[in-house]
Amino acid sequence: MAQREANASLLANEDLREEFDDEERELLRKEEFKRTRRERARMLVCLGLSIVLTSSAVTIAYYVTKMSLERSRNVIMMVSDGLGPASQTYGRSFYQFKNKNKPLEGEITSLDKMLVGALRTQSSDSLISDSASGATAFSCALRTYNGAIGVNPEGNPCGTILEAAKDLGMLTGLVVTSRVTHATPAAFSAHVIDRDMEADIAAQQIGDNPLMRQIDLMLGGGRCIFLPNTTQGSCRLDGRDLIKEAQEKYGWKYVMENRSDWEALLVANKKKLPLPAMGLFNLDHMNYEIDKGHQKAEVREPSLLEMTKAALLTLKGQAATNQGFFLMIVSSQIGMSARNNDPVAHAHEILEYHKAVELVQQFVYTHPDTLVISTSDHETGGFTLGYQDDPGTYPGYFWNPEVIDRANASTEFLTRQIYAYSTQAERTPNQKEREQFVKTQIFDQGLGIMDPTLEEIAYLANKDADYSKIPPFLGHAISRRAKLGWTTLGYTGVDVNLYATGDGYSRLLGNHEDIEIGEVMSSYLKVDLTRITRRLQKSAHEWFKPKEGQFTTSRRRIRLQKSGN
Repeated sequence: MAQREANASLLANEDLREEFDDEERELLRKEEFKRTRRERARMLVCLGLSIVLTSSAVTIAYYVTKMSLERSRNVIMMVSDGLGPASQTYGRSFYQFKNKNKPLEGEITSLDKMLVGALRTQSSDSLISDSASGATAFSCALRTYNGAIGVNPEGNPCGTILEAAKDLGMLTGLVVTSRVTHATPAAFSAHVIDRDMEADIAAQQIGDNPLMRQIDLMLGGGRCIFLPNTTQGSCRLDGRDLIKEAQEKYGWKYVMENRSDWEALLVANKKKLPLPAMGLFNLDHMNYEIDKGHQKAEVREPSLLEMTKAALLTLKGQAATNQGFFLMIVSSQIGMSARNNDPVAHAHEILEYHKAVELVQQFVYTHPDTLVISTSDHETGGFTLGYQDDPGTYPGYFWNPEVIDRANASTEFLTRQIYAYSTQAERTPNQKEREQFVKTQIFDQGLGIMDPTLEEIAYLANKDADYSKIPPFLGHAISRRAKLGWTTLGYTGVDVNLYATGDGYSRLLGNHEDIEIGEVMSSYLKVDLTRITRRLQKSAHEWFKPKEGQFTTSRRRIRLQKSGN
């Protein structure tokens, strides 16, 4: 190495390599190259690790959440469609009257025992919510427009609590007494811009959607929407056979169409149902509870209580260790009877709902890892206990439950009887025969009304009667005699009662917005609905029918007014 000067200055910007000979400079260059390569490699490794860790954070958090549950968490969401505070009082009082021979001082219903507060209901475009926007508030935890099924106000899909539960690995179930494609169950299991799109709803429910099959157990009515238009009883406009598709493409093992199918599966599986399974027990909505007494026992549709019992046994019995389940139970006919202003069917549907609630409470006692919520999407009918015939007279402070107790059929069932009698094929009854039929079969034996007026008889005996108007006509006839009042055939905006019990129910104490129901369920299960929303919207252009003006809220209201649905 060349001799360096001892007194050479070492400055900060001095390149010492100038003092080295060629061999030393080459060795130094190679060593620096190796060091630089090592530093770059180290940087790349660190960068790669950071990218992997960052991109995996959501997935890791998801699985950590899934594992951190440490136990099963069950959610049972019960919807008493259209049940307002007055209807709950009505059901309690009617129950007490029917059981007057028992010691009922201070008697309260199973639902009363769960009262924790009240719920404020409205939609994004009205102070009065319909069933679609109300159920979407529960399922997606957001406010949307009337008629919306699982979509936000802009008409884009939103992830539901049922889908989030399934994504977490839980079992899921729907139990309803309406068509399974009706607004309330649909808002938890489908995404369409208008509730009338039930053909699309049915297809999504069986699994024809980007998330595939999300429901393990589905019980209710509405079989006509699953049948091809070449089949008798179908209400589809196309030839799709959704029952066949469900079994062949989406893994549904069993489809029950009647009580025989239902009982056979329960017997074969020790009171449980094999999953996945669906029961479509009526072409349309299921029959009112009071009308099932007119059916033969061997063909009688399962009651809400029977379906609830089977669902609880099935989902809990089929769930793996720490798996848990989400179950939605809808007493659909409470609201439908109120739409007809039918106090008879209304009372019996409420009593049946109380039985289902009691059964769920018994389940919670033995399975404390369960959150139960019961509430309504809105009040229906503007129902009240007390009716003043003549505003010019002083009102009486009473109503008559005995009038309701004498009736043994819904106004819809009696309307079908009038239609069948008036249009019988063998002959056309004359006016006098129709009047006698109305007086004895409809008023006396049907509603228990012994004093029908001549005007009431004449209206129902008219061969050109508008049959769509007969159910509320009969409802008002018996309501007047029982001193019960109605203000509308639609919905109202009053607060509805909020009931809850089980694990984590204390968050619902007090007065809440309806969207908070979805928030509480999401928090309890530790799920993020936006995760499901992103998955749905990512491929929306491939499967979702966007809001393009074909369905507007105003047109929806017009259809409701014309159809009375």
